[in-house]
This record gives sequence, structure tokens and C-alpha cells, in this order.
Amino acid sequence: MITCRELIEFLDEYVGAEMSADQRQAVDRHLSVCPDCVKYVEQYRQTIALGRAAFEDDNEPVPASVPAALIKAVLDSRNA
Repeated sequence: MITCRELIEFLDEYVGAEMSADQRQAVDRHLSVCPDCVKYVEQYRQTIALGRAAFEDDNEPVPASVPAALIKAVLDSRNA
């Protein structure tokens, strides 16, 4: 059985379905007995979905509540 820490290390591969059947089975076994990790995986998936949704419409204006410094940092990182 894997530990919570090991699950977190494999989380990207698990959610992206990029792991072997044996590894997936080990993660699924852990999730069957660890409600905290189930919640963590659900929140991770929600974060991915929200991130994707945030960029669905490139023409959507940035909300006024977003700090200008944050906008600049994001744009600068895209050009790096």
C-alpha cells in the first residue's frame, strides 16, 4: 500500500492516466481507505478544470479585481 506522500508524488500521472495498471491499482487501493486523499484528488481535478476554464475565451476581459501586478507577472512569464 502506498502512503499519502507517495500518492501526491504520483498525482499528476494518476489524474492524467499516465501510469501503469499496477500503479493505478495501488493508488486506487490507497484511495479506498483514505478519505483525505480522495478529497485532495477531487480538489486537484477541480483546480485543473478551473484553470482550463479560465482560458477558454482569450477575448474575455480580465476582471477589474485582478491586481495589475499579477497580470504583468503572468504576461511576463508567458514571454520568458
